[in-house]
Amino acid sequence: MKLDSRKDSRVRMDHRQPVNLMGADGTWRRSCVLIDVSNTGAKIEVEGTLDVLQAKEFFMVLSSTGLAYRRCELVWIDGTTAGVHFVNADSKKKTASAVAAKSK
Repeated sequence: MKLDSRKDSRVRMDHRQPVNLMGADGTWRRSCVLIDVSNTGAKIEVEGTLDVLQAKEFFMVLSSTGLAYRRCELVWIDGTTAGVHFVNADSKKKTASAVAAKSK
């Protein structure tokens, strides 16, 4: 039985998996630890200030070279822990069409 209403199941990290968050414009960067992850989002523990996470979108850089990354939107913050939703082309199209339908 699922304890929450998530569509995708989460995988909890057994070890501290370091990742970085980076502004979409490249002007800021924050170290963080990946707590759990699914196909649609992740839970992270952020090191340092969280004020930069108020940006609409940012990147989660998964590799030291920056070649593996996911585009993210902030969903929630609780202390130093945050939830992010992974943004992809399909979800951007759905969001745009939903906004257009509401404005009619």
